[in-house]
Amino acid sequence: MDPIRNPYAPGAGQRPPELAGRDEQVRGFEVVLERVAKSRPERSLVLTGLRGVGKTVLLNALRSQAVRKGWGTGKLEARPDQSLRKPLASALHQAVRELGAAQPDEIEHTLGVLRAFAEREPAQTKLRDRWSSGIDVPPVRGRADSGDIEIDLVELLTDIGGLAADAAKGVAIFIDEMQDLGPDDVSALCAACHEIGQAGLPVIVVGAGLPHLPAVLSASKSYSERLFSYQRIDRLTREEADRALTAPAQSEDAAFAEDALAAMYAATGGYPYFVQAYGKTVWDLAPRSPITAADVAVAAPEAERELALGFFGSRFERATPGERDYLRAMADAAAALPHEETDAVGSVATAEVAQVLGKKPQSLSPARDALLKKGLIYSGERGRIAFTVPHFGRYLLAQG
Repeated sequence: MDPIRNPYAPGAGQRPPELAGRDEQVRGFEVVLERVAKSRPERSLVLTGLRGVGKTVLLNALRSQAVRKGWGTGKLEARPDQSLRKPLASALHQAVRELGAAQPDEIEHTLGVLRAFAEREPAQTKLRDRWSSGIDVPPVRGRADSGDIEIDLVELLTDIGGLAADAAKGVAIFIDEMQDLGPDDVSALCAACHEIGQAGLPVIVVGAGLPHLPAVLSASKSYSERLFSYQRIDRLTREEADRALTAPAQSEDAAFAEDALAAMYAATGGYPYFVQAYGKTVWDLAPRSPITAADVAVAAPEAERELALGFFGSRFERATPGERDYLRAMADAAAALPHEETDAVGSVATAEVAQVLGKKPQSLSPARDALLKKGLIYSGERGRIAFTVPHFGRYLLAQG
């Protein structure tokens, strides 16, 4: 098969040629945009799921929808070592510029408030750490610059929401890796969403994160369960995975045999990133169309090798030797569970991991906490943990 015409895209956050299995979310967001634009009450949105299920791809697709509606949009990626103030200010700066409101004075005032918010630094910040917001209007003093992120964010989004309402448009802020926000920032974001929702302002937040993100939000504000519409993004069904493979192939005058599609689903488990990774490798190695199950069998070792290096290996390398022992013990504990005791995410009890390692659970807390912070594992419920990456346990068991 001609590699130049290979249609599959296994890149991080890169949109696949066929966004299969996400029609419900796309249609639902269209309704949200229309309702908010008409001043109808609507909740912000939170997408959750494992790595590799396409959360970032979907986040970008939803943002494109908002842009097509003429909304102001901005996007940021949360980081555990970074305050929300600066990246959010940059995202909101872009959103205000996209609004293109008709009143220059109102835009200048709002940008002045945004600059005051962006440049409000803690007193201990050193001169070399000072940051320029890139906003070329004078800061408006006394608004969104108290230094309390919750007060400031409520004031800022209220002003931006008013600007959007005057322009008969909306503003949408997209936050990837939302679980990595600090506790104060999560609290501020929830409070701001609560305030603008009560005021009926056309501002929404769309967040994406790991499965424990709802618990992070709930721990911050008890009312967060009612602030957001939570949608779990999961692996594709067999029909959806088939469409993700066959639609791009058809656009290049190629096809998959039925046995090849069955073999692809068995190998990928329907996880979108794996579907794209396998699709690309199988296309490159198959001699001709239609692609057969035999072609999938020949390409599978190469596809697994590339996943081991780029998808699994890069994450495993981030762990210390002690943390790697913990990860391997998780895989061993999960493999030892009877099938009827295995849940949908393959979680294991922390006590079982300790038993595999022959240690007390308390002595393993530092390794577990470090892995949680690195985003390699998560805790969906007390006393249980799971990998954030699908098939990670299978990869570790294969390494021996």
